Amino acid sequence: MEISGTIVAVGEGVGDEQVGQLVCALISGGAYAEYAVAPFGQCLPVPEALTMVEAAAMPETLFTVWTNLFERAYAMEGDTVLVHGGTSGIGTMAIALCSVFGIDIIVTVGSKAKCEAALSLGATHAIDYKSEDFVERVKQITNGKGVAAVLDMVGGDYVPRNLQCLAEDGRHVSIAVMGGATATVPLFEIMRRRLTLTGSTLRPRDTAFKSLVADELSRTVWPHVEAGKLKPVIDRVFAFADAPAAHTRMEAGDHVGKIVLTME
Repeated sequence: MEISGTIVAVGEGVGDEQVGQLVCALISGGAYAEYAVAPFGQCLPVPEALTMVEAAAMPETLFTVWTNLFERAYAMEGDTVLVHGGTSGIGTMAIALCSVFGIDIIVTVGSKAKCEAALSLGATHAIDYKSEDFVERVKQITNGKGVAAVLDMVGGDYVPRNLQCLAEDGRHVSIAVMGGATATVPLFEIMRRRLTLTGSTLRPRDTAFKSLVADELSRTVWPHVEAGKLKPVIDRVFAFADAPAAHTRMEAGDHVGKIVLTME
């Protein structure tokens, strides 16, 4: 779903001057290829501050975190948010964006080593969910107030626990259901504390929406990328021929950040 490369041909409505430009892009599929097709509105220029490997690791996580944590959950400067999967591609991008925009971020991860990695990347707090109750830790960290927003990719029984972490008027955003597609939630608590439950999926959205997001990112986020203040975390780079090994590493769950395939 994400690529970087050189434009070699353009379609109707795109000027020939774009040929030869370095871009990264969000696409709906087909990135595992030497040549791929991307709507021009979903492309972003690759600045000098980014390598092509780093550029390839930007679009999907950047679009996802921006549209969900910043737009749907309205995270803003001075807020504290909770993000699960803190050392994943999504989690590390959330840490980077929160650092740039003055937001305190609590992340959950699956080991002490990953806690250390998340903190080194700029997370305000990191919780090892295997040895700690993240609900209790969030309450301790926030002095009982709770967080303004939760970005959740687990679902299932995490949802009611996430709601316990929210402050009044808090927002819960679901972006995946790795732990289950259904949840039982306390409706009266949602009413009493005016909580908002929402979510989204990125891949099915149309080109018009994704182009609008790209335009917003180019205005609000890309200046920080151009200044070298925002970069993706790269775990490991594999040659395209070694794609099975890259998937094995991802499935093992030991990676921190993005795994990138390069086309030689």
